[in-house]
Amino acid sequence: MSEIHVKGLADLQRFLDQLTPKIEKNILRGALRAGAKVVLPDAQRRIHNVSGELAKGLKIGTRTKGNTVYSSVKVKGRHAFVGYFLEFTGAAPHLIKPRKAKSLFIAGLFGQVVDHPGFKPRPFMRPALDAQAQNAVVAVGNYIKDRLATKQGLDTSHITIEGDE
Repeated sequence: MSEIHVKGLADLQRFLDQLTPKIEKNILRGALRAGAKVVLPDAQRRIHNVSGELAKGLKIGTRTKGNTVYSSVKVKGRHAFVGYFLEFTGAAPHLIKPRKAKSLFIAGLFGQVVDHPGFKPRPFMRPALDAQAQNAVVAVGNYIKDRLATKQGLDTSHITIEGDE
């Protein structure tokens, strides 16, 4: 991953320091959400799709803990457990047997046992973040700049957020 250089974030930080902590947290939550919105489509594009459910299950979340604001892109929904295997471990070959019924019904076929071939990991989150990190930081800076100008009435016209590699 290359270094990320962004101009103008120090000026935005000075503006944020003038605000109340509650307003600052709200602005930062929105800014981090804007940065995550840049990473989300790239992560969805990188998922090896079979049904498309895993890509649909990618969601953006934000939270605060003390004075720290967090943002994340998480896999939600009924296929969420598959995300961990795809990203990190893969799956070894294994047999799938019914627990309570006498047979399985998978992909329109009935059977007693299914021999799953396993799969290697196919990371999608980390490569998406690596590819979009600079764009995400620029999106965060631009969100803060726009929010300070529109909602707080501060003059941020002299601040330019730009990334360079």
